[in-house]
Amino acid sequence: MNGTTHSLKELAKLFLKLGIIGFGGPAVHIAMMEEEVVRKRKWFTQAYFLDLVGATNLIPGPNSTEMTMHCGKERAGWKGLFVAGLCFILPAVIITAIFAWVYQKYGKLPEVAPFIYGIKPAIIAVVVSLMISLGRKALKSVELGILGAIAAILAFMGYSEIIILFGIGFTGVIIHKFKNTGHNFFTFAPLLLHVPTLSIKSLQWKIFWIFLKIGAILYGSGYVLFAFLDDELVGRGLLTKQQLIDAIAVGQFTPGPVFSAATFIGWQIAGLPGAIAATIGIFLPSFLFVALLNPLIPRLRKSKTMSAFLDTVNIVSVALILVVCWDMARNAISDWRTIVIAVSGFIVSVLFKKLNSAFVVLGGSLLGYCLTLL
Repeated sequence: MNGTTHSLKELAKLFLKLGIIGFGGPAVHIAMMEEEVVRKRKWFTQAYFLDLVGATNLIPGPNSTEMTMHCGKERAGWKGLFVAGLCFILPAVIITAIFAWVYQKYGKLPEVAPFIYGIKPAIIAVVVSLMISLGRKALKSVELGILGAIAAILAFMGYSEIIILFGIGFTGVIIHKFKNTGHNFFTFAPLLLHVPTLSIKSLQWKIFWIFLKIGAILYGSGYVLFAFLDDELVGRGLLTKQQLIDAIAVGQFTPGPVFSAATFIGWQIAGLPGAIAATIGIFLPSFLFVALLNPLIPRLRKSKTMSAFLDTVNIVSVALILVVCWDMARNAISDWRTIVIAVSGFIVSVLFKKLNSAFVVLGGSLLGYCLTLL
């Protein structure tokens, strides 16, 4: 019992910290988690961490948040799953709620651009450094390298992440079957939810249901969330286009999961009760999906066919994260200052592997501020 309590406290402390310093979206969150739970604490191997990343990409919801739940479950059982997930989400929700209150009261967001100028280039450097490390582990054969390259090309062409994941994942299984005959073949499909539209009179319940539906069917990064919200909320007159744009801004410059923007949106529609309803709705499916998937991962790895599927999904996941980094870089690295920050951050991340990535991000922010004074 004492060991479990200690593990829960350790999880709470770690994921509260990551929830507070985790600027930059899912890619950097996963990079920070790998550093903390694999390199620093050695809770499990880099190969198993890759399996968790790959499996997380197979289910709907915010990937980095679901990774915290997997880490918590592996470390301290079912209690760990909920403690890690809640502690990672909570800081972002509180910070976003403060922004939501300020926005509703004054009609605009505080100016934060000077403080985040150098953060994004530093974040990109950290993530690329991690992907090089994870990519080496995931690249187990020439065939996987080719499939990873195809995944990156398809992502650049604009194909859906879930189509790429499952399409190339099953291609990897087919290649495995051609190379190794005699094994039983079976398919694996994601848990897809079709959520019907209900007639709900209470505004809070309507908000909860909308965000529950989105959380249950949304694949890909949190940024895809806003396309769904435009149709569900702006299209129905519950939210203005400007409020949605401001919600996107809040999701980008606050730490933690981008899905915490739901808190901001719920507050604009129905105050604090709306914020609570939206927050619970958007994150609840993730807890359920991870609880269902986590016990299956070791079994999938024991099957030779499904092991080939996971190996392929792992290399595809690395490729997709690198594509996300490229998209981020096109917006964040725009002049010589941001190039200096990105290159410096990458060099520091490669040369000082034991240095906490939070210091790289903080250093990037300070360097960015100093360079803007020139």
